[in-house]
Amino acid sequence: MKLRGNALIGQSGGPTTVINQSLVGLVEEAVRSDEIQGVYGAVHGIQGILDENLIDLGRESQETLEAVAKTPCAALRSVRKKPTREECEAVLRVLQKHDVRYFFYIGGNDSAETAHILNELAVAESYDVRLFHVPKTIDNDLRVTDHCPGYGSAAKFVAQAIAGDSQDNRSLPGVKIDIIMGRHAGWLTAASLLARRYEDDGPHLIYLPERVFSLDAFAGDVERMLSKHGRCLVAASEGIHGADGKSMLESKEVDSHGNVQLSGTGALGDLLAAEVKARLGSKLRVRADTFGYLQRSFLGVYSEVDAAEAREVGRTAVKIATAGEVPHGSIYIQRLGDGAEYSAGFDVTELANVAKETRDVPDEYIAGDNDVAPAFLDYVRPLVGEMPVAARLSDFPLGG
Repeated sequence: MKLRGNALIGQSGGPTTVINQSLVGLVEEAVRSDEIQGVYGAVHGIQGILDENLIDLGRESQETLEAVAKTPCAALRSVRKKPTREECEAVLRVLQKHDVRYFFYIGGNDSAETAHILNELAVAESYDVRLFHVPKTIDNDLRVTDHCPGYGSAAKFVAQAIAGDSQDNRSLPGVKIDIIMGRHAGWLTAASLLARRYEDDGPHLIYLPERVFSLDAFAGDVERMLSKHGRCLVAASEGIHGADGKSMLESKEVDSHGNVQLSGTGALGDLLAAEVKARLGSKLRVRADTFGYLQRSFLGVYSEVDAAEAREVGRTAVKIATAGEVPHGSIYIQRLGDGAEYSAGFDVTELANVAKETRDVPDEYIAGDNDVAPAFLDYVRPLVGEMPVAARLSDFPLGG
């Protein structure tokens, strides 16, 4: 059934480099639609709706929209908020007040959960609104979709940063530890495998939260790599944990969805560096970096495939919503080919299939407890696109 009214767009959760591509895709398609009259934006997501902090996106010029699309992080500004039932009721009242019949929420699985809760309440109160979750997350851990908008660009940043760090580690040998985002799933850390070109390139060790982490085993792994290569570069997910399931570094700070803060400090890298020094020798050169928020917001480093797909999930959401056959859902990406034949399709699934739950890196992409399998490269390469290549001297000996 066709439905006429206004559209409202919000952004939620951690930003990405291409999240505004989805925003602009939504605005473009909504402005073209006969069913949608006004196109509004909620500043700071669900909180902005509660505060009625809304803006008119339909008045933006195409020039401004295109510039914003190439800008990382949430142009509408973001929020981490799990609304109560009372707040959801207040949100519906705001939607009714402004005749919002199409609501698009760009975010990860927590945002899909919020959309799911709102949809259940709207159905219960017989308010006719098309409610769609538009996916994004650098963690790449949403279910159903082959991959998530935002992941390819963040993976490219990680791979390039690790490739450069491997050159630094080769220049001044020692142990280098890089901590990469990934609370429950190691997709982003796994992308560090793209940095290996030569046999002795780092990362020499890769630790994902899908496997149990042991400090004893870690120290032994580092010692073996030092013996083999004379140096060791480590890529580790922020969410690595022991056999008891507890993170190596516990934090008391949580958001409204109960997510523990892991990325705000360099404490995990410092802990691992201290363990290496304590076990392998205090004179050993050991350094640690935490990539933190740079991997999701670095201006100018992005995947062209990722940007195009992020724009298309926004467009697809509006097309499906206004077609009237599906009243609510979450957009997902289908992989239709690999390698040079890579292509993607776009469809919709139930909100309940995406809300809350996360998708781990499958076993076939993991090699033991400290590496990533080569098969993963076939999955990730088309999403990242071309990368700069680090070259080496031939090291011709004198008199040779």
